[in-house]
Amino acid sequence: MAESNINDGAAERATLAILYAETRGFTRMSEILEPAIVLARVAEFFAFVVAIVERHGGTVRSLLNDNLVATFTGPANASHAVDAAQEIQRDFAAIETAWERDYSFRTAVAMGLHYGDAVIGKLGSPLPAQTLIIGDGLSIAERLLHRARAGELVLSKAVMTMLEADGVALEVEQLPELAIPRREPIPLYGVLLDTRLDFTD
Repeated sequence: MAESNINDGAAERATLAILYAETRGFTRMSEILEPAIVLARVAEFFAFVVAIVERHGGTVRSLLNDNLVATFTGPANASHAVDAAQEIQRDFAAIETAWERDYSFRTAVAMGLHYGDAVIGKLGSPLPAQTLIIGDGLSIAERLLHRARAGELVLSKAVMTMLEADGVALEVEQLPELAIPRREPIPLYGVLLDTRLDFTD
């Protein structure tokens, strides 16, 4: 069951697990294929991720280009987010295989996961009705996404701390810290592949 709407859409600052995901290799695919096929494939990706996020108690907050942002609140939110991320990585293999077979493109999912603060609420008139998520927590999750290589998941120390509190063990490798001006560096960890994926051929 997906998490309930935070305060029924009223603006609120919340501490939550924020998962930022994107397809790698899809931009090249979108530049070559027919527009209808591009939209169908990105819709397939979004539907796939949304189903997994909701199955693990999360809510998708934003869809943009080939990126998706989801949040997880409540008890064990970090572990639920990690479970969702691992399922996305594992089960995307079937989609990747089909896309490579049908369109001769290789793709993978990269993800960043942070536990932090963000403001969530619905935009009012005259703007289009939609839920907006904004704040430091989202910005850090996006930075982690950019640190992730194709097929990999990068997590912040805050997520690892929450997992330890829940008694969840996760096999990770420590990565170079995230340096942000005027604040303490953020330790990072990765669920990494043995061999880096390369879509440049």
